[in-house]
Amino acid sequence: MLTVDYDLLDLRPGMRVLDLGCGEGRHAFEAYRRGADVVAVDWGVSEVETTKRWLGAIGEAGEAGLRPDGTPARFEVVRGDLLHLPFPDASVDRVMASEVFEHIPDDVTAMAEIFRVLKPGGRMVITVPRYGPERICWALSDEYHANEGGHIRIYRRGQLRERLASVGLVPGASHHAHALHAPFWWLKCAVGVEKDNAAVRGYHKLLVWDLMHRPLADPHRREGAGPGDRQEPRDLRRQAGDGARLRPRRRGAGRCRRLSGCCPSCREC
Repeated sequence: MLTVDYDLLDLRPGMRVLDLGCGEGRHAFEAYRRGADVVAVDWGVSEVETTKRWLGAIGEAGEAGLRPDGTPARFEVVRGDLLHLPFPDASVDRVMASEVFEHIPDDVTAMAEIFRVLKPGGRMVITVPRYGPERICWALSDEYHANEGGHIRIYRRGQLRERLASVGLVPGASHHAHALHAPFWWLKCAVGVEKDNAAVRGYHKLLVWDLMHRPLADPHRREGAGPGDRQEPRDLRRQAGDGARLRPRRRGAGRCRRLSGCCPSCREC
């Protein structure tokens, strides 16, 4: 299930795109099929191996998109720390960070790293849980968020935009999507995140039916859309042009190495 709108990101064949906190690679796969040169990054060893294996399978099946010169797109999968990205300055065209920043104690340093590696005029997209539905999950269940690598904050729109702007990124359009998924997690939190009952199973069937048949037109919905009214995709551009560019803030000491979607709220339903 995808939470990124690739058309809003303006992802084009031949672009170099980073998928940060890639998990098992769902967003990297789609970018690869669209002809982008993909670099997927995660700290989890198993996630890196799984993503590498599936991207290889996509390539072997001839499903990789074509670059402008007619050659197949390329991919690379890297085990890396989001606070110290192993890439040169101004080296990528697009960055995707889906359901990642709510896990990271030093989120501003991570944002500064994205600014550093983006080319002038490049774009990134970030998705995070929406404040209201996420707050309900926290109120219903400590198990939902109080676990190793789990969510450590709930962003408000203004707070997130201010932090992004503080490192030189220019916040653009945003929207909410996939509202039907929020009640699924409210049910899971109410009965126990690791438990199941008839209501949870029934609602899951509804979600599968909605994703397969897409009965309601939604301009932001894409094939295999991701969890809940909890996403706020944001189109962000690196500051370019003649004006002064904000410098990334000095790196702090905090570090989160868990970028693999390890908490219940980031699992695919």
